[in-house]
Amino acid sequence: MLVDDGSADRTWERMTELAEGASLPGRVRLERHERNRGLGAALRTGLAAATGRVIVTTDSDATYRFSEIPALLELLRPGIDIVTASPYHPDGGVDGVAAYRLVLSRGSSLIYRLLVGSDLHTYTALFRAYRRDVVRSVEFRADGFLAVAEILVNAILAGYHVAEYPTVLHSRVAGVSKAKLARTIRAHVRFQFGLLLHRITPGSQKVSRKAA
Repeated sequence: MLVDDGSADRTWERMTELAEGASLPGRVRLERHERNRGLGAALRTGLAAATGRVIVTTDSDATYRFSEIPALLELLRPGIDIVTASPYHPDGGVDGVAAYRLVLSRGSSLIYRLLVGSDLHTYTALFRAYRRDVVRSVEFRADGFLAVAEILVNAILAGYHVAEYPTVLHSRVAGVSKAKLARTIRAHVRFQFGLLLHRITPGSQKVSRKAA
């Protein structure tokens, strides 16, 4: 399942070529947004269209190696609902990633760990495996990069069990990041504030909050 989030270059044409040239005809599905709506919106579109019992999400820039998908899936054992890549796990690591990105991602993950009361080390990795029940029942409203953390936090609060896959986060192989740093920080802060209120006064605030 490939989702083109309103790209202005030849992404859609290249995706179509790849789908038509696939070794298993009909097994590659394409979805397209007419305008750019953000990572969360693209993720929501892909998850809604996916039909498998197990659904893997990953970045297209190969910051996590596609060859690691089988190892990720090995951890999706009975009793585990989600497996998430975890470069901030003691057995994980980072390679060539910009310092500002690490500060935002690692710092946000630490805050979520404290707010949610979970022992997970990484909340911001898109590279994950979900059982279908999770993506069908857990809501997330953010259209931007916050969605990656939001769906994991909401799943944990809903009682789903998560395992970490320690791995290496690499610098992107191709392309340029579309993340707007200030907007992403504001979205995380708003969501984290909502989580804090939820912990202080249970039931007074919805965990899912609309954010960029």
